[in-house]
Amino acid sequence: MSGQRTGSSDHDAGWWRDDAPYQDDAPLRDDAPYGSTPRSSYAAVPRQGGARRGEQQDGPRPGGRAEARRAQQGGRSGNGQGPGGPEAGGRAAARAAAGRGKKKNRRKVVVWVAVSSLALVAVAGGAIYWKLNGNISTFGQDGVSSDRPAAAAPDADGHTPLNILLIGSDSRGGDNKDFGGGGDGGARSDTTILLHVYADHKHAVGISFPRDSLVTIPKCKLPNGKWTNEQHNVMFNAAFSVGDTDQGNPACTQNTVEKLTNLRVDHTMVVNFEGFANMTAAVGGVEVCMPNAIYEGDLNPNLGHKGKQIFAKGPQTVQGQQALDYVRLRHGVGDGSDIGRMKRQQAFMSALIKDVKTKGMSPTTLLPLADAATKSLIVDEGLGSAVKLMNFAMTMKDIDLHNIKFVTTPWKYEGARVALVEPDTDQLFAALKADRTLDGQDASAGSSSPTPAAETSSSAPAAPSSAPAAEAGTVKGSGIRVGVYNGTTTAGLTSKAVTTLKASKFTVTTVANASTQNHATTVVQYGPGEKAAAQSVAALFPGAALETSTRAGVSLVLGKDYAAGNGGGSGSGGGGAASAAPGPLPTTISAQARSADDDPCSNVSYG
Repeated sequence: MSGQRTGSSDHDAGWWRDDAPYQDDAPLRDDAPYGSTPRSSYAAVPRQGGARRGEQQDGPRPGGRAEARRAQQGGRSGNGQGPGGPEAGGRAAARAAAGRGKKKNRRKVVVWVAVSSLALVAVAGGAIYWKLNGNISTFGQDGVSSDRPAAAAPDADGHTPLNILLIGSDSRGGDNKDFGGGGDGGARSDTTILLHVYADHKHAVGISFPRDSLVTIPKCKLPNGKWTNEQHNVMFNAAFSVGDTDQGNPACTQNTVEKLTNLRVDHTMVVNFEGFANMTAAVGGVEVCMPNAIYEGDLNPNLGHKGKQIFAKGPQTVQGQQALDYVRLRHGVGDGSDIGRMKRQQAFMSALIKDVKTKGMSPTTLLPLADAATKSLIVDEGLGSAVKLMNFAMTMKDIDLHNIKFVTTPWKYEGARVALVEPDTDQLFAALKADRTLDGQDASAGSSSPTPAAETSSSAPAAPSSAPAAEAGTVKGSGIRVGVYNGTTTAGLTSKAVTTLKASKFTVTTVANASTQNHATTVVQYGPGEKAAAQSVAALFPGAALETSTRAGVSLVLGKDYAAGNGGGSGSGGGGAASAAPGPLPTTISAQARSADDDPCSNVSYG
């Protein structure tokens, strides 16, 4: 029988199951569950392989299974006595032996099934891993500029912010022509978003770049190995087309973004038409909203007539080609500009993230999405495996939808093109470089939580610490737990204080921003019975004041005096003034930000 092992047959295909009776012609197996075979089969079938060494072959050996079978079938035991004598004890022994054999063999079956199941899971997991790995394409790092911004430094907890460049390619190469329409060669970037994941991994913001914005494109590598000259006052999306290939030039777009933002791009991902359409189908569609009905003539202005309706007014679920049409649509809504299209793209991304997070970060949700995405992804070599991509995805799992924001670089019309507005654009990217959220929080300081300053006892005004200044390491902080709060707008201030405290063996429990960030003086707040611990903390921060609080615990609130290094000594984290924080972001930036939990029908057009 083809495809079967020698000696196998359909008769014993299910021999390992507890509920599968043996056939009369099946061989007796040592690991078969006892009691599942007709008695006649047990009596008729000899042991496989003959007698063991030292056994007689002219008769059954006493005791064991043979004795048990005869006992079950009502036969006599080897002593020839009847039911009333010692034979009764033999039967009991036989039944006991049978029970032991049955339990033993069932344990074997359970173990065998468990091991086999684990093996199947491992094989399936490996198959999925190799399948996803085989889907992924990478671009070489030889096209990335050597003149790059410095990588972000980790915060006090060792966490580092991430900048991921997301590029939507409108390449018509391969199967993409079926989605994009037409057969134009080359590739352009209809959509480019820089996703900044803050160090606390509880906030993220996506910055959209208008494709028509006028920027400087630095030197970029061509397919023939040569490098272009720097180009000034050219459209942003021209960077992706450098080299005129169907794959595009993601390294050139990365170089352009790094030069524009002064932020180091950690990873770059490119998804094409086909991949985008398949991803939306994999999640079962995405909820979007249209401010008015859209027709074929809006999608293709060259059509010459209105055509049939493609999108109804109001909320609806789209996937595949229709989802692609939604994010690429410019005409027939608002002023028909790329600005309005970016708003719909941000709304779509918000809805997609909300959908995935609502369904849960489970294999059922993620595997179909990962399979669809990886088939059409081009990523940098640092993300070139399924494990690395999954690890990146999991960095987003703890971010609340409200803390995932989308904004557009500050802009204005300049003729038929778009100019970036200064100094607003520089302030936006300076805030991201300092890991400050759009509302001014210092996310590099850890999870934001209110300072206990609001609970300070009003009957006990702040008093200067009487503890003398001390060098780090001379104060004994073992067993003392302290929270550290940044009471200023100076970025990264808590990192220095945490380093100082840990050098003296203090346990830092919380690192966050204070509820207000205008503290002129550093304060150590303490609850009932914790004054001595507070004095130990204050000894490391010359000039720090002590305050009683109704809240238990010890908290260090850093003030402007610490930021400026006025006290000197180790408390200033090495002395010297800290770098100034970026100025506050214009309200036009924070006000136009979209959260991932916003109403899908709000802010989806411009003009």
